[in-house]
Amino acid sequence: MQVYFDNAATTALDEEVIDVMVSTLKDHYGNPSSIHQHGREMKTIVEKARRTVAKLLNASPSEIFFTSGGTEADNMAIVRAIETYDIQHAISSPIEHHAVLHTLEELANKGTIKLDLLQVDEKGNVDLEQLEELLSKNPKTLVSLMHANNEIGNLTDIQKVSELCEKHQALFHSDTVQTMGHYVHDLSALRIDFITGAAHKFHGPKGVGFIYINGKNKLKPLIFGGAQERNMRGGTENVYGIVGLAKALEIAYTSMSEHQTYIQSLKTYMMEELTKSIPDVRFNGETTPEKALYTVLNVSLPCTEIGDMLLFKLDIKGISVSGGSACSSGSDIGSHVLRHLGVDASRPSVRFSFSKQNTREEVDYAVSVLKDICLGS
Repeated sequence: MQVYFDNAATTALDEEVIDVMVSTLKDHYGNPSSIHQHGREMKTIVEKARRTVAKLLNASPSEIFFTSGGTEADNMAIVRAIETYDIQHAISSPIEHHAVLHTLEELANKGTIKLDLLQVDEKGNVDLEQLEELLSKNPKTLVSLMHANNEIGNLTDIQKVSELCEKHQALFHSDTVQTMGHYVHDLSALRIDFITGAAHKFHGPKGVGFIYINGKNKLKPLIFGGAQERNMRGGTENVYGIVGLAKALEIAYTSMSEHQTYIQSLKTYMMEELTKSIPDVRFNGETTPEKALYTVLNVSLPCTEIGDMLLFKLDIKGISVSGGSACSSGSDIGSHVLRHLGVDASRPSVRFSFSKQNTREEVDYAVSVLKDICLGS
């Protein structure tokens, strides 16, 4: 049996996404920057996709800029906001995605900013009281806190963070890569400066994403070389990817509530079955629907003697999972997220991440294999 439980790393394309991308590939090939008919047709396709994304997020099309993915979008928001507004201070957390954390650390190492990282508790929740304290003492601050952690699934109350930032006149950027397409984002109601998304996290293509830049903010480009994206990102647009992104997000919003209920039931079921099947199984981070992604479950297992081999053994059995974040695969330094939670490093941790395409039978199979590996029965 082949089981894919690594949807936080990437998701399979929806059939409708493939269809619209193939149709565009077959019928359109002009450069969107060209002024002739073929170019104008492609430009129209890009702008239609932009309007679709903007409408779903309750934003203006002029606030949506397409990128190569979430990492570029995060870098653009952070680097250019700090430069444009002469930001002297930034606040983040030690469990952010490396697209955020490494970018801020690089700027801090250069002396561009002073960086404060918020404390996190043993469940991975950031200290919002500390955030307000730091904001009250530091003018001209950029706050960057992800909406949901990609490894443990914890949700951050970005509504509350946005209110604190507005109170202290700070800029607020949130990496929303893991929640885009899985939760409703109403940007007319949320006072936020920048959010980011990546199509491949919600059943769209890889290599394309976007950044939302609140209309009150005017940033310089991160990538130069052309007037594309209204002078905000040089380079010919990835039209086929952009079309796929818009279609995938449209599909996600159409059935979001239904999929949320279904996927949450899979996660809850797996927690129950693991608890019954494997003594001393633990769950890293928050697990309740109010505090955690319904798509992510990080499991700490007692089978310490085969920790290094666990993912390999699961792969042999046809189960694709992650030991942390796929963006860190190949690294032997371990998960920076779990390290900051104080998780017992001798116990192997596995991230199971679910999608609408997973089934209860797949959960049963994964639990059975884990039981055999850990208990030898």
